[in-house]
Amino acid sequence: MILVDDVGGILPAINHSPWNGLTLADYVMPFFLFIVGVSLGLTYKRVSCRVTATRKAILRALKLLILGIFLQGGFFHGLNNLTYGMDIQQMRLMGILQRIAIAYLVAALCEIWLKGDDHVTSQLALLRKYQFQLLAASVLTVIYIFLLYGLYVPTWQYQIPDATSSSAPKTFSVKCGVRGDTGPACNVVGMIDRKILGIQHLYRKPVFERTKQCSINSPDYGPLPSDAPAWCQAPFEPEGLLSSVMAMVTCFVGLHYGHIIVHFKDHADRIRLWLIPSSAFLVLGLALDIFGMHINKALYTFSYMCVTAGAAGFLFAGIYLLVDIYGYQRMTLVLEWMGKHALVIYILAACNLIPVVIQGFYWKQPPNNILSLIGIGR
Repeated sequence: MILVDDVGGILPAINHSPWNGLTLADYVMPFFLFIVGVSLGLTYKRVSCRVTATRKAILRALKLLILGIFLQGGFFHGLNNLTYGMDIQQMRLMGILQRIAIAYLVAALCEIWLKGDDHVTSQLALLRKYQFQLLAASVLTVIYIFLLYGLYVPTWQYQIPDATSSSAPKTFSVKCGVRGDTGPACNVVGMIDRKILGIQHLYRKPVFERTKQCSINSPDYGPLPSDAPAWCQAPFEPEGLLSSVMAMVTCFVGLHYGHIIVHFKDHADRIRLWLIPSSAFLVLGLALDIFGMHINKALYTFSYMCVTAGAAGFLFAGIYLLVDIYGYQRMTLVLEWMGKHALVIYILAACNLIPVVIQGFYWKQPPNNILSLIGIGR
């Protein structure tokens, strides 16, 4: 994600897809959620006290949630503005850490409370032991699909300040009146976030600003075309409430892969039981995309969940084969260190804390700083 944030504008192939489609950056979030699920399967393989485990899980999720609001709500104002502070009326409520916190909490509670006492000796016994978790993931999927394609999206409005004058904000009206639309303007994911979170608390630079309709430099950001539609400058939350429902399902998929580690000790069994569902997810996701349920990261569509979960399963099995079976451990030491300190690295680098601190040291005037000399933050 740090690579995407810093290089994505130069190499669009690794940046997030402007809307439908899949790029390298679009795998990062589901891969992280997948490995969170795997780790939960190992963490809670034996729970001595469910109440204590539940309390710890809730506290851990709250810490992530609060940290996410603090960092992504706008407390640090970026490289071009050394001020700080948070306007509570305008701050962003959701974000990457908030989504991880919610998905983690739901999966953790299910792992603590929703598993049987069956002794696992086969794949069927594994499914029977965790049948209520599979049911929970299925219910979440059905709810998401039903809401995405079933709810009615009415025409809506938003306002943006007029950059050319100090007069009242400009009002834009986005004509919808449809059901089942998965375009940037009239999808249910955005409508639910506008209704519940409030449009003033959504992300103000969404990926669809890089679509051909909204940018003459597409797939990069750029000036609006003369015939740009009204929705191009609207806020949209890429880590919204409804899309986070499918993020929970990705966490459940990783949880299942963690269960395989816990209950099957033979390398061949583990690889086989990982590759079968991974292949099924990939085929299903690609088939759904062909038949109209497009792969879309911003909406976290079911097809997107399937393709990225399948890819995560293959990558996980490949790393397991390389490190745990063939013993190539030395080449992964740096990755292991990053994995153990992922949150700290994310906060320092991806949230611009390191550049902001460096930029705070300047000669006589704030623009005379090291980052400006090397062309960063101009």
